[in-house]
Amino acid sequence: MERWLEGVKCAATPNGAECSKAVRAENTAITDQTMTPRRQAPRFQRRKKGSVEVPEFAEPITNLTVPIGRDATFRCVVLNRQLPGWVKADTKAIQAIHELVITHNPRVSVSHSDHSTWYLHVKSVQEEDRGQYMCQINTDPMKSQMGFLEVVIPPDFIPEETSGDTMVPEGGTARVSCRALGTPPPRVMWKREDGQDIVVRDATGAKTKVLTYQGEVLKLSKISRSEMGAYLCIAGNGVPPSVSKRIHISVHFHPVIQVPNQLVGAPLGTDVTLECYVESSPKSINYWVKDPGELIIPSDHYEMFVRQKSIFEAEMRMTIKSIRRDDLGSYICVAKNSLGDVESKIRLYEIPGNDRHEYQYPDEKAAADDDYAAESYDEGGADDGKSNRVPDRANKWYANDGKAAPEPSRAAAAAAAPLNILIILLRMFLYR
Repeated sequence: MERWLEGVKCAATPNGAECSKAVRAENTAITDQTMTPRRQAPRFQRRKKGSVEVPEFAEPITNLTVPIGRDATFRCVVLNRQLPGWVKADTKAIQAIHELVITHNPRVSVSHSDHSTWYLHVKSVQEEDRGQYMCQINTDPMKSQMGFLEVVIPPDFIPEETSGDTMVPEGGTARVSCRALGTPPPRVMWKREDGQDIVVRDATGAKTKVLTYQGEVLKLSKISRSEMGAYLCIAGNGVPPSVSKRIHISVHFHPVIQVPNQLVGAPLGTDVTLECYVESSPKSINYWVKDPGELIIPSDHYEMFVRQKSIFEAEMRMTIKSIRRDDLGSYICVAKNSLGDVESKIRLYEIPGNDRHEYQYPDEKAAADDDYAAESYDEGGADDGKSNRVPDRANKWYANDGKAAPEPSRAAAAAAAPLNILIILLRMFLYR
């Protein structure tokens, strides 16, 4: 076995002669027993020196769990200045003897402090570095202890087994999947990007709402337009970072229009707004038509606005400025997408009697001062040329249509004077 070590392991290295010399000098007789890993290493081992037992190892080797790409370091503490070697137990490949690195792996190195604490370094660990590593002392019998290197790998999706964006008709079934690899095996969960519940239906059609769904495959049967949107599949195994993929599920359906008011009334000269609410997927083309078929173009007279309320809902609004009589009639809001078109009609009518217009007062001759039976309300004197007198038209009465009502005649006023005097005398008599 010593010749195999020298001829194969040492001769294959650049320092083959030094390796052989080191092996012979230290009498490293590696037997089949040496290369067989022990399942359980004792906390420390002792050798007898006369009647006294002397421990060979001061502490056990600690198992390591290292993410792929990071560095790993095993520590082996020996006593009595023993010179250990390192072996990868599962492949029986010698890593190093004392300070000499035997393996061809350039990422492996050794170091020590005071010939008592020895380190085996593995830089940028890879998946093939996983396994048991043995620190051994070539005593008679051979002493060793082992530590396990676990290489963990963060999750990553398998592109050919992971779904992309999906389209399904309303009432159909959407089936999306996410499959990921990693060590330990990752778990996959689903959630909606907007935070809404996921609706899952069983074979009987009964539905359950959940905030998150566990599993690689998400199946949405009898899907409705409210379930449309972005879904996130998230894979994690405790090794950062977790990964996520955004999958958009589109639910296509024929456009639908809802009109809150099909009859709208307004006075002439005012502004009026017509409204239509559209649901469609894919997104529809929306426009207005004046019956019997005149396409309405946005202008200063017609202001149009479309607000997207959700991924499939939109609000159409058209404001007609200072409506005229020729604006009255029927207006049609139209929505079209690749699955069809729909329209709805709104009738605009006039509310009479409240239309806006300016009334012109008739020209009248200014009344004399005695017509008011009062003096002028002059406070600034005769020199300022200004007067605080209430204008003549302020005493006019106006009917609902804005026209001045006729004033009582002087003859009628004179006829009513005796009656007024009689009423005053009766009141004086009653309250004496």
